[in-house]
Amino acid sequence: MSDPYFQQLFAERIGGSQYGKGTEIYKFEKIKRAKRKALADHPQQALIDFGIGQNDEMAAASVRRVMAAEIDKPQNRGYADNGIPEFKEAAARFMNREFDVQLDSTSEINHSIGSKPALAMLPAVFINPGDVTLMTVPGYPVAGTHTKYYGGEVYRLPLRAENDFFPDLDSIPEEIRRRAKLLVLNYPNSPTGKVATQEFYERVVSFARANHVVVVQDAAHIMLTFEGRPLSFLQVPGAREVGVELHSLSKGWNMIGWRMGWVCGNRRIVRAVADVKDNCDSGQFIAIQKAAAAALDDPGIPRQTRQKYHRRLVKLVDVLRRCGFDCHVPGGSYFLYTASPAGVNGGPAFGTAEVASQYLITEHSICTVPWDDAGAYLRFSVTYEAADERAEDALMAETEARIKAISLCF
Repeated sequence: MSDPYFQQLFAERIGGSQYGKGTEIYKFEKIKRAKRKALADHPQQALIDFGIGQNDEMAAASVRRVMAAEIDKPQNRGYADNGIPEFKEAAARFMNREFDVQLDSTSEINHSIGSKPALAMLPAVFINPGDVTLMTVPGYPVAGTHTKYYGGEVYRLPLRAENDFFPDLDSIPEEIRRRAKLLVLNYPNSPTGKVATQEFYERVVSFARANHVVVVQDAAHIMLTFEGRPLSFLQVPGAREVGVELHSLSKGWNMIGWRMGWVCGNRRIVRAVADVKDNCDSGQFIAIQKAAAAALDDPGIPRQTRQKYHRRLVKLVDVLRRCGFDCHVPGGSYFLYTASPAGVNGGPAFGTAEVASQYLITEHSICTVPWDDAGAYLRFSVTYEAADERAEDALMAETEARIKAISLCF
């Protein structure tokens, strides 16, 4: 069958004339296929799914009640553009209450349809052909993908255990520093679970000033901080002069599909994002913004979410340690990032985390997410579905029995 005439018209950024012809399979698609195979090959064995990266609960009933009330109001039917004052003011109150960060809601905060679009828009604000975005790996690739779309380059900063899962900023070559425009961070980090410190953020501010780099700190998991109080980048002196922080209601408020977030910090950068956003979308549905504002004004919601996922992480770590994994409760996020097993005693060896993950899914119906960017690691998520603590304990018991029967070696 011949190609359609437009096959030659696809942009090079997505593969050009070869778009749709590649055979490489994206990691998460491989996991989906392996899940289907496990269910087909072992129908009698329930799938234990630690691969899910989204909250297992609905938004709080109080938030849903606000949504129900607002959805029928005719004044909420129109375009929201760059956000309604009620949401921005709620975000400002949240930043003040949780972090003692005072922001002008009109000029230093702008809503986004989740934090993902904001990460996609920031390269449009800064990146020209030949510019560099500094990005930690493993991590969320969106800002890097869009950097390449604009003709820029991505310089990867591996997060390694020997550096306490912080990027080694001193290792960046001078030629890269000279062309770098963005430094994209994510703390609490996904997937490593590392929490940022005041000292680390101070180094970041100094680095940004010395190298004329804009800092983008993705704080999607900030309310799932288990080590001390959550720390905002904007709490650090000088941070507002060098960058912005992105927030999301997805993780801490169980509002994954609601798509609500915001950009805050340096007012000129916030304004630039708003200008780009004006040409990308017309704002989130106003009723959702009003429900999100109510969520932000209720400090009990993220506190309950944090307690739940911390409890689950403690249980999972206890189980995995008894099975031979060398792991610890992370400082934040609902992910456990742990070194991948090397193989099975008397059985196959795992050259990579991906091989280990595929084996666990297809042979034993245990789903994890592999990361091989900075060593071989598996990511376990505690967002599995369980109605109560009894169900959690039953799942942990089944997990322990199944892993112990494999006889993994490390």
